[in-house]
Amino acid sequence: MSPDEYCQQKTAQSGSSFYYSFLFLPAERRRAITALYAFCREVDDTVDDCTDETVARNKLAWWRKEVTAMLAGNPTHPVMQALQPHMETYQLDGRHLQAIINGMEMDLDQTRYLDYPNLQRYCWHVAGVVGILSAGIFGATRPETLQYAEKLGLAFQLTNIVRDVGEDARKGRIYLPVNELQQFKVTAADLLNACHSENFENLMRFQVQRAQSAYDDAFALLPKEDRRAQRPGLMMAAIYRTLLDEIEADGFHVLNQRISLTPIRKLWLAWKTYIRG
Repeated sequence: MSPDEYCQQKTAQSGSSFYYSFLFLPAERRRAITALYAFCREVDDTVDDCTDETVARNKLAWWRKEVTAMLAGNPTHPVMQALQPHMETYQLDGRHLQAIINGMEMDLDQTRYLDYPNLQRYCWHVAGVVGILSAGIFGATRPETLQYAEKLGLAFQLTNIVRDVGEDARKGRIYLPVNELQQFKVTAADLLNACHSENFENLMRFQVQRAQSAYDDAFALLPKEDRRAQRPGLMMAAIYRTLLDEIEADGFHVLNQRISLTPIRKLWLAWKTYIRG
């Protein structure tokens, strides 16, 4: 199996909405974004799939060294071998790859966030940076495009947090800011015990509105000159915003189930966004 094939398999197996937007890219850009996404999956799985914190930290330390080795031209992991040829082509910054690893390590350092600014810092590491790198691969000619991509990454992560509230709580992680839980009179025990209530619905409605506002803010930053090149991100946004609509229509029942769209619906949303241009 070649490095590119490894990344393709890793990405396809994830079942992520992002996969559908990659299908519409030219071959070289598709290989580059698939390698980047596979890298994100690898380091994320290091934390999610490892029950021993020390082992997880050691694995993340290994990935840090592997990024350094890749930048020096000596990668050993197939993901980094696949990503290396694209670093110079799309002017990708290795420090951003290290920032993603820092974000994954934050999941080992803390499981609660006191307020939204602290949560934003986490989101920048695990999603905002990914947005910036992705925009470079898709094709960015204006600095505003990178600002758009960073804000879009935030919107994606806020969507993930809404979708995964129950699942994350069962893993011992609560990303909803503590002061907002207090504001809406929802306790950590409510989340852990899947106690759905009117207070919880109000809390989640607030979270969904903030995520939707982040999408609007991102789109306002995207220059017309780069809109066509950035269609993959817009496809992802169409899928994720539809998911938020579905969660709200379902009454925010995210504590004991994971609401998702069918693959055919994701593909249809991606296609509609693509032909819209």
